[in-house]
Amino acid sequence: MRTGMLALAAGLACLPFLPALPPGWLLAALLPIGLMLLPWRTYPLALFLFGLAWACFSAQRALDDRLAVELDGRTLWLEGRIVGLPEKGDGVVRFQLEQVHARRHDLPQRLRLSWYDGPGVQAGERWRLAVKLKRPRGLVNPQGFDYEAWLLAQRIGATGTVKQGERLQMAGGFASWRDDLRQRLLKVDAHGREGALAALVLGDDSGLSREDWRVLQDTGTVHLLVISGQHVALLAALLYGLVAGMARLGWWPRRLPWLPWACGLAFAGALLYGLLAGFEVPVRRACVMVALVLLWRLRFRHLGVWLPLLMAWILVLLVEPLATLQPGFWLSFGAVALLILAFAGRLGAWSWWQAWWRAQWVMALGLMPLFFALALPISVSAPLCNLLAVPWVSLLVVPLALLGTLLLPIPVVGEVLLAVAGGLLALLFHLLAWLAAWMPAWLPTAVPLWAWLLGTLGAVLCLLPAGLTVRLPGLLLLSAFFLAPQPQVALGQAEVWQFDVGQGLAVLVRTREHALLYDAGPRFADFDLGERVVLPSLRQLGVTRIDQMLLSHADSDHAGGALAIAHGLPVATVLSGEARDLPAELNAQPCSDGASWSWDGVRFTTWRWAAAKEGNAASCLLKVEAEGESLLLTGDIDSSTERALLQAGRDVRADWLQVPHHGSRSSSSAGFLDAVGAHSALLSRGWHNPFGHPAQQVLARYQARNISLYDSAERGAVRLLLGAGADADSWRQRARFWREK
Repeated sequence: MRTGMLALAAGLACLPFLPALPPGWLLAALLPIGLMLLPWRTYPLALFLFGLAWACFSAQRALDDRLAVELDGRTLWLEGRIVGLPEKGDGVVRFQLEQVHARRHDLPQRLRLSWYDGPGVQAGERWRLAVKLKRPRGLVNPQGFDYEAWLLAQRIGATGTVKQGERLQMAGGFASWRDDLRQRLLKVDAHGREGALAALVLGDDSGLSREDWRVLQDTGTVHLLVISGQHVALLAALLYGLVAGMARLGWWPRRLPWLPWACGLAFAGALLYGLLAGFEVPVRRACVMVALVLLWRLRFRHLGVWLPLLMAWILVLLVEPLATLQPGFWLSFGAVALLILAFAGRLGAWSWWQAWWRAQWVMALGLMPLFFALALPISVSAPLCNLLAVPWVSLLVVPLALLGTLLLPIPVVGEVLLAVAGGLLALLFHLLAWLAAWMPAWLPTAVPLWAWLLGTLGAVLCLLPAGLTVRLPGLLLLSAFFLAPQPQVALGQAEVWQFDVGQGLAVLVRTREHALLYDAGPRFADFDLGERVVLPSLRQLGVTRIDQMLLSHADSDHAGGALAIAHGLPVATVLSGEARDLPAELNAQPCSDGASWSWDGVRFTTWRWAAAKEGNAASCLLKVEAEGESLLLTGDIDSSTERALLQAGRDVRADWLQVPHHGSRSSSSAGFLDAVGAHSALLSRGWHNPFGHPAQQVLARYQARNISLYDSAERGAVRLLLGAGADADSWRQRARFWREK
């Protein structure tokens, strides 16, 4: 039986590793093939095929529910009901819409919408909206949040921007009650931690600031401030322990068997907490795991401790196979498996502090392979922080917050309990912020597969019982994560990355021993692409120091991410065409017209139009020459700057050209393109950007000259090896079944 369950579990978990979904005829054929294999000893293969077919079928249904291609970018009137808790920040209201329909078009059943300067909306309301719809699409880079995978896992078929709307029906029902409760929680005086209380009670993390998230990530305590399996299991354990304690003391009624009642009340408490939190996928996963553990405790302890985990895995994926696309699925099951491995079958008794400390270092070592595989930041201070933070939140804050919420109808009592819980959270955040400043999270560099396998084997050996003398070899193998050699650029060549940063620009030029960053990505209000995309990608690529940051000019779509990058990595010098308009903290120096230098056999030259006063025309240009091949980076220069460069006799000839000003009609003049003579061009712009970049007449000029266009909106991040004479690689072309081509 166990072999068959393992095979079914493996089949259900295959989705993230599939470059493309099997065609429909093959999925249909898997069912009769599996039925034929069932009576034989090959039944595990049959169960594997069943799991794979079910997962692929579910994924295909989600893909089929995406917005039709012909509606991409169109504005339509539609109707729907708001579900979940709307988020509001920086003047933008974000919410999900279900039961969607339009008069003449079939639309996805779930949309994620943004309404700039929109009115207050509430869960449960029904609206008629004019929405500019987009197919699910996200930025694609060497490291970064996979937005498209997340949207598919949430079964969101389209995103959109609301232009106008009217409320058709007021809120009502359970969703409206949750929204009202959130508003009441946010009005409680909780020492500035009202948003954190809403996160713990309702699963609404929109009240946590960007700084809060940074602190939680740096200290490895994110799991404490979002409702996860830990919170649901804690409440179930408290209720179970309460009944068990009463039975031991003789306070439980003898006519009622205590064990079934303890398990039943524990599950009821977990289920009610899950409903209060909106019963999202992580909470559903936790409730399933709690239910199976309680059932195992009640009837099936003789089958061993691994059975509930395996059954929970299968049930969760049978209900929602797309859960495997989210890192939280792997981390939660991995954490539970590690705790079972650490404590099951051990001889001798441990004190509570020995067990607690062991749990922390087991999690730190055991989850390391998953963090490397998922390209997630690793918190060096996590074991130390969790030693205090887990009992602090689990045993003090969560019970007080839930009890305070329950007693809110009683004047003063509920508010006082919530204020105490908020004060405890504020104290904890002060300590975590200090530890985060002392030991920030570390984003590991990508390692080759062989190094990952060796490191994973080392982590497993380190977790085996101390009686087995394999921990020292395990530590040696674990070092493969950190000592694996990184690929190096050949002398005389330059590795160039145009990152996918939407409507902005960020280009990395790396030689054998040096790194230059041309522009730093955009920042719009609190949304900093330098912090969220460029900096993680630099670390993932193994860049530990930037020798020069060259910001073409001071516009936020080119220089907005500079401060975040300067805070995250050592930056030797900063140059810019508009140095005076940049933050003083950057200590930027003016770009020199005609300056030239060499790094590792690669030549760099900067130009700037001296007559340009400010703005796009003042952009600092950079020419990179490697082994007879060249690249010209142009920032946002316009046609007047292009003419000035040609009149000044600058040698603008280049094999590769960065399309000026994202393809604006005011740039890429015919004379300039003829003078450059490039065979290929890099274009950085946002999908369906509001400026209409690139202009059609500009595209026509490139096409007329047979210039190959590498468009970040269509190709994601682009990598080329300057000096090798090869084509560029496009990150979006790396096969993922959920990714738009």
